Amino acid sequence: MVFNKKQLLLHVLRARSIARRYLFTNGFDGSLTMLGMVTGFYVAEMKDLSVAISACLGATVALFISGLSSAYLSEKAEREKELRELEQALLVNLKESDYGHASRYLPILVALVNGLAPLVLSLVILLPLFFAEQLRSLPSSPFLNSIFVALICIFSLGVFIGKISKQFWLWSGLRTLITAIVTVIIILLFGLSI
Repeated sequence: MVFNKKQLLLHVLRARSIARRYLFTNGFDGSLTMLGMVTGFYVAEMKDLSVAISACLGATVALFISGLSSAYLSEKAEREKELRELEQALLVNLKESDYGHASRYLPILVALVNGLAPLVLSLVILLPLFFAEQLRSLPSSPFLNSIFVALICIFSLGVFIGKISKQFWLWSGLRTLITAIVTVIIILLFGLSI
């Protein structure tokens, strides 16, 4: 079978829904993790920004590698299984077909989306901490600023998923925002009781 780039592109376009799910799911996990960490540092009245930034960056790298490797391994296994089943049904070797090439490329694409979503969002959430460390002073707490940025990121993810599902964007954004606010409240309550 001849390798056809147009057919490969069609397979990639069909995999957009998988990539979107990974973008939302792991982006939400990464944002909520960073929200939890910066809220915890705020409650603990952390003064040493370099320690907080190092801890958050460690978690960010772990989220990136976890997202990258878990999505690649699971998607690769699923694609290989589908390819083997199709080959058995058709009694044809499809490894060099457009479907075979897509089975090799799609896990990489999905893994990149799954790994980069929490990485990028986490770095955005940490921007106030980076700025505060460089400027040595900000009008308000850098942790409060990071919490605010995290809430915006989480709300935006809700809007994104609302647009995809053709739901009212504001309601979808508010649902994810409520989840984030409940997380902050629980952390604050635990922090105050310690």
